Amino acid sequence: MASSTNWFETINEAQWRAKKRLPRSVYLALLAATERGLTLSDNVAAFDELGWRPRVADLPAERDLTTTVLGHEISMPLLISPVGVQAVHPEGEVAVARAAAAEGTAMGLSSFGSKPVEEVAAANPLTFLQTYWVGSREDILARAERGKAAGAKAFILTLDWSFASRRDWGSPPIPQQLDLKTMASFAPEVIRKPRYLATYLRHRTLPELGVPNIGEPGQPAPGFFDAYGEWMQTPPPSWEDLAWLVDQLDLPVVIKGISRPDDARRAVDVGAAAISVSNHGGNNLDGTPGSIRSLPAVVEAVGDQVEVLFDGGIRRGADAVKAVALGARAVMVGRAYLWGMAAGGEQGVRNVLQVLRAGIDEALLGLGRASVHDLVPDDVIVPAGFTRGSGDPAPAALAMAADPATRQAPAQASPEG
Repeated sequence: MASSTNWFETINEAQWRAKKRLPRSVYLALLAATERGLTLSDNVAAFDELGWRPRVADLPAERDLTTTVLGHEISMPLLISPVGVQAVHPEGEVAVARAAAAEGTAMGLSSFGSKPVEEVAAANPLTFLQTYWVGSREDILARAERGKAAGAKAFILTLDWSFASRRDWGSPPIPQQLDLKTMASFAPEVIRKPRYLATYLRHRTLPELGVPNIGEPGQPAPGFFDAYGEWMQTPPPSWEDLAWLVDQLDLPVVIKGISRPDDARRAVDVGAAAISVSNHGGNNLDGTPGSIRSLPAVVEAVGDQVEVLFDGGIRRGADAVKAVALGARAVMVGRAYLWGMAAGGEQGVRNVLQVLRAGIDEALLGLGRASVHDLVPDDVIVPAGFTRGSGDPAPAALAMAADPATRQAPAQASPEG
């Protein structure tokens, strides 16, 4: 389908439309990464180093994209990653949740998001609530129990964050609240983007900077920096803390932020139902390798003991297929859907998901795979040294796949990994 006023063909075009529509500070906040943005860049660029081994005959006329995550079927191996402070559209996470539900996939909701879990779970019954380690053990357990009561199907605990606030290339500050002084300072940017302003005027609201999922239900939402300050003052969790939470909570727990095989094994030991290989979209320690470089060694470390999700740098459906071929159960998408929402609201998010779905299907066709469950590491050409920095030696199967002199297929990745 050719691009039109209401449709874009690629994620790059969604980003271009978002840049045209959003005030400069809002757009730059979507690009934020720590320090020089080395990890953010590598998240995307690393996918370009991976090649394909396509087939040309006996290709499947139809391809099955469906899979399961934590026992729930989704229409493709892709779900929404939780992202906080969504000031790109008045309907925020509720619009994203509706779009994900319409496309048959799960919604990840950030505890630092702008909409309460009760509203989001009502819009998408397959909602996973995310939090950081903010407050006491009991505070975190209560947050998870609130999510469960609202209908959330899983609890995501994000641990890859080091409170680095330096942005060498000038990422904008996030205001604590939209008082008159703040609105006056941002007014010159907003006036230059009349479509953005008109959207908020039609909804008779202002961008929401509170974090209702950190506070008590029905009470005024804490300000972003109130919650952030509490987070900074909370001691980081121990593995004992994580084991306690998993034991107490009657929901599957996803530990997000894994990049090392030894951490992956510890997550299995404490009872995590799934892990997410992630570097917080480049917002943790700058210089950490792109997530896709860490994935193979993590998959090798845990085998089929736990579901492995992937998060970082997905810009094409083909990227998702590469991650699944290397052992991920499914991928999580962040910035791409925010660009879609900025470009076209709920329909823009659906547009992004449809573009990614088409890319997954096309890659399966080219590889001659009838199902996402048929993908194996040998479908991908992995160059020597690609998995640098994993902490463990590269898996033997991937080393074989990377060697052009070797044509024997490596062992198939477990569909549970």
